[in-house]
Order: sequence, then structure tokens, then C-alpha cells
Amino acid sequence: MTSPANDRFRQIGWPRLRARLFHFYFRLKRPMTFGVRGLVYDREKNAVFLIRHTYVPGWQLPGGGVEVGETAMQALERELFEEGVIEITGEPVLRSIHFNRQASRRDHVAFYLIESFRQAAPKLPDREIAEAGFFPLDALPQATTPATHRRIAEVFGAVPVSPDW
Repeated sequence: MTSPANDRFRQIGWPRLRARLFHFYFRLKRPMTFGVRGLVYDREKNAVFLIRHTYVPGWQLPGGGVEVGETAMQALERELFEEGVIEITGEPVLRSIHFNRQASRRDHVAFYLIESFRQAAPKLPDREIAEAGFFPLDALPQATTPATHRRIAEVFGAVPVSPDW
């Protein structure tokens, strides 16, 4: 059962089929999937970095799957650079690990807080990322996903950490 807040992020048509094929492929390649997401926080501007993919609705935290032979930290560094031209310059803090039952019954996500970073240039749109940028905590895009709101609340709103993504 889903909530009305999640319904507007439900995929339909070709995007849903493409996402299901993507997950089926990874299910064959990896019996369990493990991903990383990073909350990149600009303390001076009180802003977080969000991305909007070309293939799923909503604004969300950057991240992706940990590849075979790759550490979670390597995956985090790779994903932040690919999705935001962001280089980590300090030690990220592992905040929590979540079960992502929305993706599959075997998907987990490590969630990191990154406060020391450098962005060489603004992220330009490409085949994967439609838009990306920093948003003040009090002015997040209207289409920010519920999971992104939950992670931000867990970090900045003193909300208990949920075991689910």
C-alpha cells in the first residue's frame, strides 16, 4: 500500500518498463543490490544538492549502485562526480543503512552526509541527469521525493532514522 505522497512518483508506461528492465538486469547480475546516496550539505548556504533523473520522477539525493570490486566509498565518490561534478574533500559520515523495498526485496542503501566537498563546475544536463543543483533547506523543489524528505528530516530535523528507504 502506498501513500498519496508516493503516488505522484509512481512510474507508468515506458519509464516504468525501463526501470523494471533495469532492476531485472541487476537482479540477474547481482543477487543482492547495494547502493549509496549522499546528502551533500553546503553549511554556509544551508543548502543540499539534489538531482532530477531523466528516467524517474522527482528530485532526489545523488547516488547509485556499488559495482563489483568497488567499495561503498569509491561508489559514493564516483556517483557524486558523475551526477554533480562534486569531489569529496573530507571524510563523509555514514548516517544510516536502509532497506529499499520500493526498488526490490533485496536492495539496500548506505546513506552518507558530505559536508567537505568541492564542485568544479555546475552539473550540465546529460542522458541521465536532467537537472541538478543546490537548494536551501527551506525551499526544496516541490517534486522532491518522500525518501529525500525523510533523509533530510533525519539529519536536520531530529527525526528517528527509518530502517526503510
